[in-house]
Amino acid sequence: QVQLVDSGGGLVQPGGSLRLSCTASTSDYSIYFVAWYRQAPGKRHELVVRVYNNNTTIYRDSVKGRFTISRDNAKNTVYLQMNSLKPEDTAVYWCNADLQSNTGSMLYNVRGQGTQVTVSS
Repeated sequence: QVQLVDSGGGLVQPGGSLRLSCTASTSDYSIYFVAWYRQAPGKRHELVVRVYNNNTTIYRDSVKGRFTISRDNAKNTVYLQMNSLKPEDTAVYWCNADLQSNTGSMLYNVRGQGTQVTVSS
């Protein structure tokens, strides 16, 4: 069964950068509409960025100008480039996407396993 694999998290100092990756586990499926979420300890999860079906991209206000979502279709991967990281960005991050198979069928709301981002000096 196809999975989304999140990676790229780690420990970084304030002001540093990380690039998260979200990769489909099989080339039989392509990542379609995608979003990145995060959840900090003791807090509710929150939407970081979402790409809508009209290709509109919406970032939450606190990450605008610092985070950028992109994709490499050849690698079946979506990236979240995070710059100027702040301690308040510390959270588990995961992608959530709709996947389309090579035959046209869809899988909706497939979630990656998450990757920990810790911003601390």
